[in-house]
Amino acid sequence: MMRPRVVGRLLVIQRALVRHGLDDFVRATHLYRPFRFLAYLSPWTWFQRSTGKTRGERLRLALEELGPIFVKFGQALSTRRDLLPVDIADELALLQDRVPPFDSEIAVATIESTFGRKLEEIFAEFDRTPLAAASIAQVHAARLKDGAEVVVKILRPGMREIIERDLGVLEALAALADAYWEPSRRLRPREIVAEYRKTILDELDLMREAGNAAQLKRNFQGSNLLYVPAVYWDYCRSNVMVMERIHGIIISRIDELKARNTDFAKLAENGVEIFFTQVFRHNFFHADMHPGNIFVQVDDPANPRYAAIDFGIVGTLEARDQHYLAENFMAFFDRDYARVAALHVESGWVPRGTRVDELESAVRTVCEPIFNKPLKDISFAQVLLRLFETARRFDMQIQPQLILLQKTLLNIEGLGRQLYPELDLWKTAQPILRAWMRDRMSPRTLFTGLRAQLPDAIETLKAVPRIFKAGVRAAADGDLPWTQQGVQLAELRATIEREHARRESALLAGTLWIAGLLWLALGAPHPVVGWVQLAAAAALGLRLRWTRSHPAAGG
Repeated sequence: MMRPRVVGRLLVIQRALVRHGLDDFVRATHLYRPFRFLAYLSPWTWFQRSTGKTRGERLRLALEELGPIFVKFGQALSTRRDLLPVDIADELALLQDRVPPFDSEIAVATIESTFGRKLEEIFAEFDRTPLAAASIAQVHAARLKDGAEVVVKILRPGMREIIERDLGVLEALAALADAYWEPSRRLRPREIVAEYRKTILDELDLMREAGNAAQLKRNFQGSNLLYVPAVYWDYCRSNVMVMERIHGIIISRIDELKARNTDFAKLAENGVEIFFTQVFRHNFFHADMHPGNIFVQVDDPANPRYAAIDFGIVGTLEARDQHYLAENFMAFFDRDYARVAALHVESGWVPRGTRVDELESAVRTVCEPIFNKPLKDISFAQVLLRLFETARRFDMQIQPQLILLQKTLLNIEGLGRQLYPELDLWKTAQPILRAWMRDRMSPRTLFTGLRAQLPDAIETLKAVPRIFKAGVRAAADGDLPWTQQGVQLAELRATIEREHARRESALLAGTLWIAGLLWLALGAPHPVVGWVQLAAAAALGLRLRWTRSHPAAGG
């Protein structure tokens, strides 16, 4: 049963939508149909008047009124000009940097209460007119006592209570969908809202955002692709953050970039390279890359450089998901539909019992018409939408852990095509992916991984004799549960013998491994001896793993 606060919020949402002339859109939405009676009973519906505003303006104003979660939804939509009418996309783009600010006196009071000092004691200068206002916080320009130009980000007051309230609404709607909407098992609305809850609440901790910025800056240290402003840690708290002020042109100001003779092709391709580098090389990506958060530094127009702000939302992937995504991208653009289908089954994105040949045929049906176009004309948004439609037949489940990545990829593509309509996403992404996959399987990477796991392997080897002795003692004392003693004793004897052989092999492998490492590390003559020892250890390790998974073959 929904709590009164949630029902009250639904009424507020309905009133705002009706006031801005959007009630027809809501009544057409499947999940809102159970609440149609609210519209018919509502006096706002009876007395609504024409607003005289365009549909784009009405939608933007409604989202602004409804608060940060809805503003962020509009920001994400604004980059998808290939999916939205131009008038709506233009209006929603205003949500990126024209959210109404809160009173600067509140901002000053927040700073002074947070640091326990007067504003004049903290900053040499502080501009009380906000530099920018966003859905979660607003930013003021300032100067530190040492003369450094900075920006001060202050959390909007009462933001956690507002977010928690709207998350309650989303959770209630997700529960309704889970109970009454058949596709919900595949779309997993409760898990999606739970994932979004973690993401949005993380944004409310500006210390976390400062940490994200510092990590991203380290990742791109010395790179000409992306500039990340420095964090002034002594001035950072959970609700106030101070960073280096950067100068550049907001990426949505296309005319200004044109006037500076910016190389748009290079700019668009660099954006794609930044995204794939973050996802696959660094496994740490900026996941809120709408145009209001991206600047372009055009000191050298032929080599424009991105500069990013607002690091409240970042994403990472498990190694397994990273691998399957890269493989899927490669198979998709190689038109290897059998591989795409097999990867979806292997990854668990579709049920294990799915027939790969049927899924392959369905993927081919979606993709072949698309590939009749030049690669530069292929939209990932359209491909994903078509694939999702096809996947319904195979009970494909939404992967909540991939939602941030999908959103960011679509944002990047939308932004790239806005900058340079001829952008060939695959031409830029393919070399990065191929290099990453080669690097993952290189001997150096494998050796580094083995070396990192060596301490754990040694500790495991130390535990083998103790486990073995405990097993033998239990067998001798008759503490092992078996019913057919004669048969099981024979099996136990064989098992003990195999374990004894494995233990000796494991000890030998460990000894060879350590000896090989020491031989190479000490620079002994004939380094080939060290490599032979390492190879022998690796071979013994692989044999142990194989006999463990095939016990009958180990006797």
